[in-house]
Amino acid sequence: MKRLFLAILLACGASNALAAPAPTSPDLMNWPSIVQQAHGETVYFNAWGGDPQVNAYIQWASGVLKQRYDITLKQVKVANIAETTQRLLAEKESGKNTNGSVDMVWINGANFAAMKKNHLLYGPFVDHLPNWKKVDKALPVTRDFSVPTDGLEAPWGVGQLVFIYDTEALKTPPHNFQQLLALAKAHPGQITYPQPPNFYGTSFITSALIALTHDPKALTQPINPVTQAKQFQEITAPLWDYLNKLNAVAWQKGQRFPANSAETIQLLNNRQILMAITFNPNSIKLAIDNGNLPTTAKAFAFKQGALSNVHFMGIPWNSSAKSAALVTINFMMSPEAQERKSKALVWGDPSVLSPQYLPNTSAQGFTLFKSIDEPNPTWQTALNNEWQKRYGH
Repeated sequence: MKRLFLAILLACGASNALAAPAPTSPDLMNWPSIVQQAHGETVYFNAWGGDPQVNAYIQWASGVLKQRYDITLKQVKVANIAETTQRLLAEKESGKNTNGSVDMVWINGANFAAMKKNHLLYGPFVDHLPNWKKVDKALPVTRDFSVPTDGLEAPWGVGQLVFIYDTEALKTPPHNFQQLLALAKAHPGQITYPQPPNFYGTSFITSALIALTHDPKALTQPINPVTQAKQFQEITAPLWDYLNKLNAVAWQKGQRFPANSAETIQLLNNRQILMAITFNPNSIKLAIDNGNLPTTAKAFAFKQGALSNVHFMGIPWNSSAKSAALVTINFMMSPEAQERKSKALVWGDPSVLSPQYLPNTSAQGFTLFKSIDEPNPTWQTALNNEWQKRYGH
């Protein structure tokens, strides 16, 4: 009997020895303690893995974090962050409130809205990051597609919808959507935009809606085109009227649209169209350096400003490496990491920091345009679906 009792005690002792200690909750008021707790932790970072430059940048950051903080950053490459949202939802529903599979996530837009709605994010934490004070608050860093971030995600980079033209082929670019239509009519077949639901195409029609609608404030609120059909049609009517006219004189007579930004750049370089589109002003320099655009190419935005959004980093509520995730995010927001990220040959992603905090204020090689906030993410889906009904082929 004593032997059996001793065996049970030994088994329990072995079990407890193998069990991982419960993660210590970070003290957000004590940053040095967070840095100390982060030592030896591994961060599983779910991030879109479709761009080799982005992947290489994250790999660089991983090396720095390991050397300075003994943090192991492992990128989990995903094709769509919606997959991560679904995984976290499944963990929430199954009651897995600790030791989650995701420690850090790259998000914005609809994915952030879904994560916030379902309480999948840790925080608020952003105000406690040392590098938060260096962020340019003129950018939309506290609202994500009109949804308040409430400190649940930290800004990483910024995108702006801008146009590209060849100064030799087009002396004076249009200043607004009406002038763009006039240009298209004067040069049939030489103006176009990517086909929604491609992100660039969606951004184009969204920007047009903001400029043309009679009720722009309504775009900050969620929309259901089924239960709010009348409101949706009234708000978007000027957009469809505009696109009817534009598509009629567009490239390929509106029967075909470019697949993405890269195709518009190729068409511009081949002088088949007068304007290309991008969501990264810095991509133009890289395209010129690679011979994909003439040296006379230039970026511009309409006078109303450029549709802008920020992409963010968040921490799931059930992460077991919250301290390391906080240190990682703070590093990603540092002047060192932000300047490197903004270099065209590294990534070319614009910095979210105020210029005075960048070690080299000319690192980006451009000045961001006046910012126009994205509408509520429900508008993206509604506009894409309606565009497909009207013009999809």
